[in-house]
Amino acid sequence: MSSRRSRQSPGTSSINDDQIMDLVSKLQELLPEIRNRRLNKASASKVLQETCDYVRKLHKEVDDLSERLSQLLSTIDSDTPQASIIRSLIIS
Repeated sequence: MSSRRSRQSPGTSSINDDQIMDLVSKLQELLPEIRNRRLNKASASKVLQETCDYVRKLHKEVDDLSERLSQLLSTIDSDTPQASIIRSLIIS
């Protein structure tokens, strides 16, 4: 990785290996898949792959929930108390 960092243009910030490992360690603590397996140390590549998978999963969940919300909104009268509650949840 150091060869890639050495090609940075002047004025760009660089990050050292210790900082990278610290960030990977922080990611590892946030990922439920790794945390649930109780792995003490996973490789950086494994943590990054799990991070990508987790973000994709979250993105899919958001898409699914958005679709469900759209379907729900299309089935209720916009003047009902339920519609008002849904609007307030979306706006906040």
